[in-house]
Amino acid sequence: MLRTVLTLSFTISLATAFSQASPAYKAELDAWHEKRVRELKAENGWLNLAGLFWLHEGRNSFGSGKNNELVFPTGKIAEQAGYFERKGNEVNMVVTADNDVAVDGRPTRASLIYRPGQTGTVIVSRGSLRWNIIQREDRLGIRLRDLKSARLDSFTRIHRFPADSNWRTTARLETSAIQKTIPITNVLGQTTQQPSPGKLVFTLQGKTWSLDALEEGDELFIIFGDGTNGDETYPSGRFVYAKKPGPDGTTLLDFNKAYNPPCAFTPFATCPLPPRQNQLPILVTAGEMTYGH
Repeated sequence: MLRTVLTLSFTISLATAFSQASPAYKAELDAWHEKRVRELKAENGWLNLAGLFWLHEGRNSFGSGKNNELVFPTGKIAEQAGYFERKGNEVNMVVTADNDVAVDGRPTRASLIYRPGQTGTVIVSRGSLRWNIIQREDRLGIRLRDLKSARLDSFTRIHRFPADSNWRTTARLETSAIQKTIPITNVLGQTTQQPSPGKLVFTLQGKTWSLDALEEGDELFIIFGDGTNGDETYPSGRFVYAKKPGPDGTTLLDFNKAYNPPCAFTPFATCPLPPRQNQLPILVTAGEMTYGH
């Protein structure tokens, strides 16, 4: 097995060394990467996450004091700021010692901040802090952001494999007459059945492979793993998008735009993992490499 992997790695390395990518294509990838970095640094990006706190039924105290159940950053909120009260799938927030907490920009002392079926996300703010409720199956949690997080200042570039047109391939979407679902497990260990429009079938290195896709708007979302995971790339796989196929049933699958999941940048994300059938037994030396290692 090791000999096979080493031989394949050597073969791919040679292919990469002799491959070519046009200046226009390299510029396209650079622009895509710059947009990606801007999104990571944005207010709703992943670099400013400062906490993820799962709520139990009843009262959950919060503030900067260490004796709170939910400990927020020191100096950015009162030591005993208040509490969240969970009743089933509803969450109320009561502020007891801070006059600067606002819900959707309006100062508040008490507010219902989450209920099933609500329209939009309720954002609570205090200074540079922002928080809201996220739901993962039966779990409700506080996702906390700090717009002045040190992670924003310490962020460095994301290393990428060299642009290589060999990793840009035409893929055919194979659909089924029956609505298909595939099991997707996240880092919390929760597994849900997600609707899938079908599998993308494509050719790389003279062989045919396939990846089950998910649907997001007018795009296909693919969670995949490969032989580089844990070495050059993030251990738990990567993501890549492709446009929905045109009338001929084909689309462009570009692994040069494969990117790290949020969990590569923060411990406060709840990333999905590649399903077993999306583990490619090859080294995909394209796209983003592991961040920070």
